[in-house]
Amino acid sequence: MHTPSVPRPEYPRPQFVRRDWLNLNGTWQFETDQGDSGLERGLLGRDLTGEILVPFAPESELSGVGDTDFLEAVWYRRRFTPPAEWAGRRVLLHFGAVDHDTTVWVDGTEVVRHRGGFTPFTADLGDLAPAGREVEITVRARDPKSGPQARGKQAVQYANHDCNYTRTTGIWQTVWAEPVPETHLRRPRVTPDLAGGAFSLELPLSAGRAGQRVRAVLSDEAGEVCRAVGRADLDLAPRLHLSLPQDRRREWSPEDPFLYGLRLELLDADGQVADTVESYAGLRAVAIRGRAVLLNGRPRFQRLVLDQGWYRDGLMTAPTDEALVRDIELAMEAGFNGARLHQKVFEERFLYHADRLGYLVWGEFGDWGCEVGGSSGDNQRPDASFVAQWLEAVERDYSHPSVIGWCPLNETYQKLHDRITRLDDVTRAMFLATKAMDTSRPVIDASGYSHRVLETDIYDSHSYEQDPAAFRQLVSGLAGGEPFVNAHESGAAYSQPYRGQPYFVSEFGGIWWNPEAAAEQSGSDRTVSWGYGDRVRTEDEFHERFAGLTGALLQDPDMFGYCYTQLTDVFQEQNGVYRFDRGTKLDIARIREAQLRPAAIEEPDAG
Repeated sequence: MHTPSVPRPEYPRPQFVRRDWLNLNGTWQFETDQGDSGLERGLLGRDLTGEILVPFAPESELSGVGDTDFLEAVWYRRRFTPPAEWAGRRVLLHFGAVDHDTTVWVDGTEVVRHRGGFTPFTADLGDLAPAGREVEITVRARDPKSGPQARGKQAVQYANHDCNYTRTTGIWQTVWAEPVPETHLRRPRVTPDLAGGAFSLELPLSAGRAGQRVRAVLSDEAGEVCRAVGRADLDLAPRLHLSLPQDRRREWSPEDPFLYGLRLELLDADGQVADTVESYAGLRAVAIRGRAVLLNGRPRFQRLVLDQGWYRDGLMTAPTDEALVRDIELAMEAGFNGARLHQKVFEERFLYHADRLGYLVWGEFGDWGCEVGGSSGDNQRPDASFVAQWLEAVERDYSHPSVIGWCPLNETYQKLHDRITRLDDVTRAMFLATKAMDTSRPVIDASGYSHRVLETDIYDSHSYEQDPAAFRQLVSGLAGGEPFVNAHESGAAYSQPYRGQPYFVSEFGGIWWNPEAAAEQSGSDRTVSWGYGDRVRTEDEFHERFAGLTGALLQDPDMFGYCYTQLTDVFQEQNGVYRFDRGTKLDIARIREAQLRPAAIEEPDAG
């Protein structure tokens, strides 16, 4: 439910859809609280002095505020009235993402606290929001600039610099409300079983009542495929098994991203539907064989692109849903079949579009922000909140078929020595927690640099060597079990040794090309225009370098993929395949041609 004037009006959770809902985006009262003293100064009990357009962060142009200074705390307020037809049901108030530490009050009563700028949270308003009566929502978001905090690419200096960008504080994804019955369905886990031609469902409930049952109905374009019904009054999370007839089984793949419709229902003791949601599922399998990563039992070379998900006018928030779709389409036009969703938990509608378009993605956490100084042997200090926030992300995205792997940490550079550090503890905690939550996908303990978990499913490195011949030599040791591994400039190790896992270069390229930049500009000034290595002098030189770098990896029979940096320019980091405004700056047909050469690992005798 929304009005035409509401920004980002689309349903924010496409894999768990209820018919009744209310989009709360739009104009809210707003006030900055530079000293984080607002609670003591009475901001909870009075109107705020300004306005903002939610869901855009106050640093962004689209918010109407455009304040890019450090914002220690910000406050929001708006009123809404639950529709009369919601009578007899509880109201859930959902926040897609708020950066970073959030407290929410309804009519002055605190209803939820949440830490983390990338993951959703919900307040059950209980008796506070009866149908037909106006209520007031107040939100405070704290965003301190010091201490360990999962920030992703948000700058900790005042201005943009290097590969750090304008900060995002406060609400930056959709705020919405929905009514639910007292006992209702919660977010399910849908696990495909390609070998068995089935889906396994876990259906957690808010509570259980005697005689209740759960029902799942799977459908395709021809109608119902199968259904399953089970008791809901015994287990905390009832489980159902949907077995597909042989002639109705259809694999999800990039060539055919087929999605089954899935309706989930909670039935009361009389067999009446008490709660219902619409979802979908893709039948696919991810596995490892030797050094190959398999999709549906076959090696699939992953031609990934680094996607940071930033927009000049919306920062971390896409200006429209169509902008999310366009980013995937641009990547696919250039020959990429997927992406590392880099240093950010993307809004869930991006994954929905990846699901339906057949775009492979690695889910990643925005962990940058744990660098808090100290010696080079103890400079990375993520805390327990990193683990908690990451598990919220995995839980949200578990059922998306486009997600084919998890990456909780990135470039946690720290020397390896004989003392166990906080980085060792948290890296292992994030890896084991991910494996415990999801046994169906591979997990890399940390992308590039500090591989601290010996049994990590995937191993990788980052290299921005710009000379194709030198790059080919650098990565040539994989066949002998000695791949390139990132290390400290002194030669000191960051990582536990490689043990034969599937391996890829998960960051490379970053070729600096800005046709408008002065050819003589130095790459040392990383506040204006920069990329890795020497700036190419012509577009032809760009394409020659791109083809040489990608070719070195495509031709390696032990390399399961790569990730090229990056999809678009982002502010001063001008090493994208496209411009920051998504405009064209290169001959995309040549980029595509270079990438779609056969990959050696996909050949029958590879590996």
